Amino acid sequence: MSRKIPSRQIQIVPLFPGPPGGIQEGGELFDPTKALAAPPNARLAYQGGQMLSSVKVFTVFWGQTFANGALAGLPDQINGFFDTILQGALMAQMAEYDTGGYKVGNGTRTGSKVIPASPAQNVSDADIQAKLQDWLANDADFPQPDANTLYFIYLESGVSVTMQGEGSCTAFCGYHGNIGNNILYAVMPYPDCFGCRGGKSVFDALTGTSSHELCEAITDAIPGSGWYDQGNNMEIGDLCAWQFKTVDGYNVQLEWSNRSNACV
Repeated sequence: MSRKIPSRQIQIVPLFPGPPGGIQEGGELFDPTKALAAPPNARLAYQGGQMLSSVKVFTVFWGQTFANGALAGLPDQINGFFDTILQGALMAQMAEYDTGGYKVGNGTRTGSKVIPASPAQNVSDADIQAKLQDWLANDADFPQPDANTLYFIYLESGVSVTMQGEGSCTAFCGYHGNIGNNILYAVMPYPDCFGCRGGKSVFDALTGTSSHELCEAITDAIPGSGWYDQGNNMEIGDLCAWQFKTVDGYNVQLEWSNRSNACV
């Protein structure tokens, strides 16, 4: 499961669990009908930190195949997902976690950028942080960070991401983090493995992982400082990983509700 490492301030989406009796791939057995159950003592508590009241998502698609290759249609699909989901029921659901200083409302997608130069086949989180800061400094298409801006960075197929000594498609499917206290970002490696698709299409897998990180960034912008379950070292999405529903026509992950004491 995702775990908190305070010195690095990053939270991850774990691989699909893989209990016996399911679909066989690569010598392992997976059951896409089973998901991770929330811990019996699940409870989020507000730690006093930053939330995103009106999230402003800026999407980045890094790789040549997003520009004029096999994935050229994916940016419009992902942008359509955000345009819809940021104005709908999922944002209303997050209002349960309003505090005295933060009232969660609808969000917006402020723009999108395709970076046609492909990254290396293996990139680290430090590489991604450096690249994002370079784009912010030198590319006028990128909005400057503020209290609500969240940069979603999608990587093309065939690119592996390493973070805290672990790798995409071997230990995690996505994550969100921060650079200092003012640059908030999420990283979405392409789901090249079954462990990050969980029996779903690539697009549905990406919207599911994106919704997980979106809701976590809204309620816990700097991991561990907002709404956080310290006993289980989990955020709102971690407690309900790999449980899904359809919202406004899109596959999204269930999120933990203190009010309902369940994943909803």
